[in-house]
This record gives sequence, structure tokens and C-alpha cells, in this order.
Amino acid sequence: MCDPPSKRQKAFTKLQLCGRGYGYTQIQQFANALRHNKTLTTLTIREQYISDQEAEALANALQHNQTLITLNLSHNLIIGYGVARLAKAIPRNLTLTALHLGNNKIGFSEAEHLANSLQYNKTLTTLDLNFNSIGDIGAEYLANALRFNKTLTTLDISKNGIGNEGAKYLGNALQLNKTLTTLDLSHNDFGHQGAKYLVNALQLNKTLTTFNLGSDSIGDTEVKYLANVLQQNNTLTTLHLQSNYIYDEGAEYLANALQQNKTLAIFSLNTTAISVQGAEYLSNALQQNKTLTTLNFRWNEMGAEGAKHLANALLYNKTLTTLNLSHNEIGDHGAEYLADALQHNTALTTLDLSYNKIDDRGAEYLGNTLQHNKTLITLHLQRNVIGDQGGEYLANALQQNKTLTILNLGSNHIGDHGAEHLGKALELNKTLVILNLSSNRIGDEGAKQFGNALVHNKILTTLSLSGKEISAQGAQYLANALIHNNTLTTLTFQWNRIGAQGAQYFANSLQYNETLTALDLSYSEIGDQGAEYLANALQHNKVISSSTFYLTELLMHYFHRY
Repeated sequence: MCDPPSKRQKAFTKLQLCGRGYGYTQIQQFANALRHNKTLTTLTIREQYISDQEAEALANALQHNQTLITLNLSHNLIIGYGVARLAKAIPRNLTLTALHLGNNKIGFSEAEHLANSLQYNKTLTTLDLNFNSIGDIGAEYLANALRFNKTLTTLDISKNGIGNEGAKYLGNALQLNKTLTTLDLSHNDFGHQGAKYLVNALQLNKTLTTFNLGSDSIGDTEVKYLANVLQQNNTLTTLHLQSNYIYDEGAEYLANALQQNKTLAIFSLNTTAISVQGAEYLSNALQQNKTLTTLNFRWNEMGAEGAKHLANALLYNKTLTTLNLSHNEIGDHGAEYLADALQHNTALTTLDLSYNKIDDRGAEYLGNTLQHNKTLITLHLQRNVIGDQGGEYLANALQQNKTLTILNLGSNHIGDHGAEHLGKALELNKTLVILNLSSNRIGDEGAKQFGNALVHNKILTTLSLSGKEISAQGAQYLANALIHNNTLTTLTFQWNRIGAQGAQYFANSLQYNETLTALDLSYSEIGDQGAEYLANALQHNKVISSSTFYLTELLMHYFHRY
């Protein structure tokens, strides 16, 4: 997403040109200006389908510009000559530290040009080539560059069709390279042998801290090699193994490694085939591990019994702060186990239980816990079925809780009755900052309750009420509240039925509100007339910045002139 600069910004430091169909002349003129610009530090040009001539113009500008730090040219179908010219400019530029060329048409020949430039460049620290097609040959070129380059710290070559040979070249390079700290090789085509090359490299590499091997066809056999290395490795802090063929056996290997490893802090095991048994292995490891702070375990097959094992770990673990268990079908029983554990755990600050078939009973367990828990800051319950009754339980908890700042209740079958209780809770709650209630069944009466709440609440900054139930009447309740509220900065109101009349209510409120910076009314049937009301309001509002983007997108749809 591309955002506009703030209206209050005196000089451009960031500029984004996205999907607007700028022609060769405009890009050429912009490139000429870039030669002399002294303030721009970040430039993003996306979805422009940059031609060879346009790429050459930008490359020439780079050789003269002395301020640009980040250049993002992703999603532009840049090929051949254009990449060659950019690569040639890189060693001559003395300020650029990050170059993003993801989702272009870069093959092995273009990778060769970039690799050659890396051998001489002394400033680039981040190179993003994701979603290209460099293959094994391109990987070899980059691997050779890594042997000599002394500045690159982050390399993303995910989704590039790299196989076993490419993995071998990169593995050899990692044994010698002393600067790379982050490597993303996810979504490539190497299997058993390729994974082994890379894992062996970890035994000698002393600098890599973040390694992404997600979606690389890695199975339990490869995981066994990796687990053995992890017991000795003392530099890796983040490891992603999502979407691989890891079963309970692999989970056992990894669990054993976690009991010995002293550095790993962030671990992703989502979208594997780990079941209850694997969850038990991990639970045992978490009771002993003293360094892991984030475990991403979403979209597995552990169910309520697996949740019971992990809940048991939370009774003893003192370091885990973020736990993602979404898409695990833990149900109300799983929610109960976790809720009980949270009454004693004093470390966990973020819990994601989205997509878990939790209904009002599970919400009751969690609500009871929230009345006593003193550490949980973020709770995601999106796409469950807690309904109005569950909403009431959580609303009661919000009146007592003093730590929760983010609550996600999107898509939970909550109607006006649940909204009534949540609205009243907001009048009393002193900590909640972000509340997501999108895609529920909240209508005008519910909107009225939140309007009343916004008049009294002095804490909430972000509210999402996107859905299909609120009409112009509900919009009026909220718009009137915005005239008096001085804390809300973001209101998301997509997919409602407010029409031009509802847009007019919001437009009127914008003339008085001095805090709202983001307002999203897209897909709310406002029509040409509603867009005109909002356009006129924006001429008078002195604060709105990012909402200009959302509304301008609407106005473009109707007037085609912004």
C-alpha cells in the first residue's frame, strides 16, 4: 500500500508512485529531478512496468544522487538491460543501503549483473529479489558474491526456483561469509540434499541470526539434521520452518533441540502436520527453554488436547511472550485450558486464538481470566463464533481488565446486543487502544452504542466496524461522536450501507474533528454525491493525512481526476 506524505511535512523524504500509469516522459523527468534532489531518502516505484529506457534513466540518476537510502522497484517487470544498468549504478552510488527488486522478471543473467556489483559495492546492506526466477545458476552467482562482499546483511531470494545445486552454492558461501545476518530462502525447490547443505553451513557460520526455510519441502529427516545443529549453534535467533512436511517425529527432534539451545527467540512452525503428540513434545521443551519469546504454531492439527499440553507449559515457562495458536480447532475446551493457565502465567503478552471454533462458552472462560490477568496486552479471537453472549462476557472483563490494549473480535456473529455491552464497557475501560469488530452483525443500534462510548472514552485510537448492517442512521451516531471525541485516530467503516447521506454526516464531522487521521469508507455505497461531500470536507480539515489516501481512492473511483 502506498501512503501520501503528511500535509505538515516541509520537505519530501519519502515518495511512493504506485500503479498510476506514469509514462516514459514522467519517469524521465522524475529521474532528472532525482539527480539534484537533496532530501529524498526513500523512493518506491511499484507496478509501473518500467521499461529498459526508464530503468536506465533511474540508474543514471542513482550515480549522481547522494541522499537516497532505500529504493523499491518491486512489481515492475524489469528485465535484462534495465537490471544491468541498475546493477552498474550500484557500486557508484555511495548512500543506497536497501534495494528491493522483488516480483520482476529477473533471471540468472540479471542475477549475474547484480552479483558482480555486490563484489564492489560498499554500502548496500539489504537486497530483496523475492519472486523472481534466478534458479540454481543465479544462486551460484550470488553465492560467489557473498564470498567477497563485506556489507550485505539481509538477502531475500525466496520464490526463485532454487534447487539442490543452488542450495549447495549458498551453503558453501555461508561457511565463509562473515556479514550476512538474515537469509530468506523460503518457497524454493530444494529438498533433502539441499537442506542438508544449508544446515551443515550453520555449523560453521557465526553471523546468521535469521533464517527462513519455509515451504522448502523439508521433512522430518532434514529436521533431524537441523535439530542436531541447533543444539550447538549459538547465533541463530529467528528460525522459520512453516509449511514444510514436518510431523510429530520432527517435532520431537526440534523439541529436544529447544531444551539445549540458548539463543533461539522466534520460532515458526505453522502449517505443518504436527498433532497432539508433537504438541506434547513442544510443551515439554517449553518448560525447560529459557530463551524462546515467540512461537508461531498456527494451522496445525493439535486440537483441544494439544492446547492442554501447551497450556501446561505456560504454567512453568517464564520467557514466552507471543503465542499464535490460530487455525488449530481447539474449541471451547482448548480455550478453557489456556484460560486457566493464563491466570497463573506472568509472561505472555500476545495470544492469537483466531479460527478455532470457540463459542460463547470459550469466551466466558477467557473473559473470566481477563478479569485477573495482569500481563496480556493483545488478544486475537477473529473468526470464532462467540456471538452476543460471548461478547457480553468479554465486555464484562473489559470493565475490570487494566492491561489489554488490543482486542480483535472480527467475524464473530456479534450483533447489536453484544455491541451494547461492548460499548458500555468502552465507557469505563481505561486501557484498550485498538478494537476490531469488523464483519459482525452490528447494525444501527450497535453503532449508536459505540457512538455514545466514543463521546466518553479517552483511550481508544482505532475502531473497525466494517460490515454490511450499518446504514446512514448508524453513520450519523458515529459522526456526531467524532465531533466530541479527541482520541480516535483510525476508523474503518468499509462495506456498510451508509449511502451519500452517511458520507455527508462524516464529512460534516471532519470539519470539527481534530484527531482523526485515517478514515476508510470504501465500498459503503456513498456514490458520486457522497464522494463530493468528503472531497469538500478534506479542503477544510487540517489534520487528516492517511485518510486522504483512503478517501482519495474513493474519489478517484467516481471522478477519475485525483
